[in-house]
Order: sequence, then structure tokens, then C-alpha cells
Amino acid sequence: MLSLSLAIAAGAAAHSDLPSAPLPRAAAPTLNPAFAERLSREQRLQDLGWRLARGNARFCVDVQPAVGLQLLDTASFRRPAAIREALGLRHEFAVHTAAQDSPSARAGLTQLEPVTHINGFELTSWNAEKPLNWERGERAHKLLETILAKEGKITIGRPAKRDLVITGEPVCATRFELTGEDDVALADGLRVRFSASYPAFEYSDGEFAAVIAHELAHNVLGHRKWLDAHGRKQKHIRMTEREADRLAPWLLANAGFDPESALQFMNRWGPEHGSGIFRKRTHEGWDERADHIAAEIPLVREAMHRDGYADWPKHFRREIEP
Repeated sequence: MLSLSLAIAAGAAAHSDLPSAPLPRAAAPTLNPAFAERLSREQRLQDLGWRLARGNARFCVDVQPAVGLQLLDTASFRRPAAIREALGLRHEFAVHTAAQDSPSARAGLTQLEPVTHINGFELTSWNAEKPLNWERGERAHKLLETILAKEGKITIGRPAKRDLVITGEPVCATRFELTGEDDVALADGLRVRFSASYPAFEYSDGEFAAVIAHELAHNVLGHRKWLDAHGRKQKHIRMTEREADRLAPWLLANAGFDPESALQFMNRWGPEHGSGIFRKRTHEGWDERADHIAAEIPLVREAMHRDGYADWPKHFRREIEP
């Protein structure tokens, strides 16, 4: 896992163009609006993803220490020097996002702040031999993961400032990525991926968290492995989709969201995207899906009232044998 950090590979194509004209180094950069919007959506995905993964860590089988840090390597762009100039960066690595309320954010790391070292290792000692070199950013995130797995904390070096020692916290072992693809929301067992154009970015935080929770549910319930073992028949995919719909309110509740948000999302998204010619044959109709979600909400509220948390490994009814 990459400590909830974006694999730069996913966004390399989308980041290949210069976001704005160069600015004087003394001035705060004024980003191209489209680039600024992408950064904003990246931050929002990481914020909500961190909250869900951290809030459910006590119940996940696969757990890892993480600090909520996502790095940006300017070598992943087509014109690295021009990108550094446009962003006001003197160094090649910077903070892409520090998820809200994560150890990185609480330590004071901010978006586009330069990062020079991790545990004393100088990141630029890995040469970037060509533009669009996403592999170096990938190596940096793997280094983060390896250090946290062994020591549980990392030291971040930043220019002209004292180094920061940041201790990881347990999270469900999933990372969250913004991709350059169109209209994508998917989980692959290790990652949850959304395109920047996905309609739910226009929704409230609770509703957007609900669709993130649905994708996270696929990972924490092991659906990818189950489908690999049992075959990707339509009925099997429908079962896993139904389970993910039903688990979403449980994940939301443990992250401090109203479990009703899952139903609100489906009622908003479904009529436009989940019916008629837009309906995927691997999914039930949106109204059926809403009914399944609605049936879980009283169970979630009962668990929260009784225990103060939603113990889904204990109280959630599985439809498939894991």
C-alpha cells in the first residue's frame, strides 16, 4: 500500500500540460482554474477517504499505518522546470495533499509545500531521466509505505525549516486516487479510484462520502478476490454490488457521517445515472438499491446507539462466503 497516497502514474497524462504562465518566485502562484479545481478535488477525495479509512480501521482485516500524505513529483509532468516555475517551487517534490485531520495535516504540512527528504533520504537522488517520469513518484510513495510499516513514523525534510517527525495511524489498507479517465468510480482491492469528472464531486460531503464508502466496501469485503475465485457472472457481480451498497451506511457511521447519506446519494444519483439506458446490467435498478440501503440504516443506528460504533464484522449480514 502507499499510505493513502496517490500513485503519480494514475494522473501523469492529465498533468502533462503547464497549468499557468510562470510567476515571480516572490508571488503566490495563480493556478490555471482547471488545474486548481483538480487540486481541490484531489484534496477533497483524500480528506473524505482518510476519514472513512481511519474511522473503520478497528474493523478491517487489512490495516496499515499511514500519515495521510500524498506527494507531487514535478518530474511526472511533461515540462518539469516550467511546472516548478508556475507553482513557485524551488524543489522537485512537494506536498500534493495532506488529508484533513491526518498526522501530516496536524504536523503542519500544506499543499505544494516543498519536501526534500524522507527519513534522511534525498528524494532527488533518484534521477528523473525523462519527462512524464511517474515511476520516481511511485518509488517515493513506496518508500513512505516501507518506512511506516517498519517504524510507524517518518521524518519529512523541508527546506529552511526544521524536519518533521510524523507518526502513522492505523487505516483500512486502501489508497485513494484521482485518475485522468472519464466518469470512473471503481475499486480494485487495493485502491479506490475516481475521475475528476465524476458527478458526485458536485454533491455534498456526506453524499460524496457515501459513494467513496461504496467503493471502499468492495475492498474491505474482499470482493475482487471473491470474484476472481468464483467467476464474474452477472449474478455474482450483482451480489457484490448489493453488499457494497448495504455496507456503505456502516462505514459512514464509523467515520462520523450520517448513514442516511448513503440513501440520499442513491436517491439523487439514481434517477439520472442508474436507470433506463444508463443502468448497468451488473447492477440492480437504483430504486431497488435504495431499498437495500434503507433497510440497513435502522440496524446501523441501533448499533451506534447501543455500542457507540457500527461493528459491521459482527452485525452485517454477508450474502457471499468470503
